[in-house]
Amino acid sequence: MSDTLNSVPRAVEIVKRANCFKGFYKLDKVHLRHELFAGGMSREISRELFVRHDAVCVLPYDPLRDEVVLIEQFRVGALGKVDNPWLIEMVAGLIDREEELEDVAHREAQEEAGLAIGALWPITRYFPSPGGSDEYVHLYLGRCTSEGAGGLHGLEEEAEDIRVRVWSFDDAMQAVRDGQICNAATIISLQWLALNKDEVRGMWK
Repeated sequence: MSDTLNSVPRAVEIVKRANCFKGFYKLDKVHLRHELFAGGMSREISRELFVRHDAVCVLPYDPLRDEVVLIEQFRVGALGKVDNPWLIEMVAGLIDREEELEDVAHREAQEEAGLAIGALWPITRYFPSPGGSDEYVHLYLGRCTSEGAGGLHGLEEEAEDIRVRVWSFDDAMQAVRDGQICNAATIISLQWLALNKDEVRGMWK
């Protein structure tokens, strides 16, 4: 029993992979077998895989004012699930070309919020929905000056309509508690900042 509990499966055999749809995103159907915890290989199984570009998200934070800059925009995935599909989020962008992660963070902060980001502090990386998507998300805290931040931003060619607001850190955390902020990247990043704020402010002040 102990060998079963401590085993680390590694082997995966791709039997067949076919593309079912290709647009801005792709949908593939993957037939595979994988190693079992108890040993041996599974039977052949099939899974639909939503193929997305990886993403970079940055939480702009002013350590002097203890404020974060968040954006609001319409999200079709929230339509019909919540009363208001205009979600409160972090600055974010897809890695859709050969580009360093930090460059994506700086570019998206400028495009989506009109912000110049200084130092970047890596928070974590995670899979938002690995049961059916290969997207991998990189989270950063970005040092900024929140004074004067706000207004409407976004690229017209990407049909972006983004409103920028400055939040006190306490108000942002309350918005997490009451469900007003309901997307994973922003919740994770604000909770990380809550745990590490003293260290961050000590380094960035």
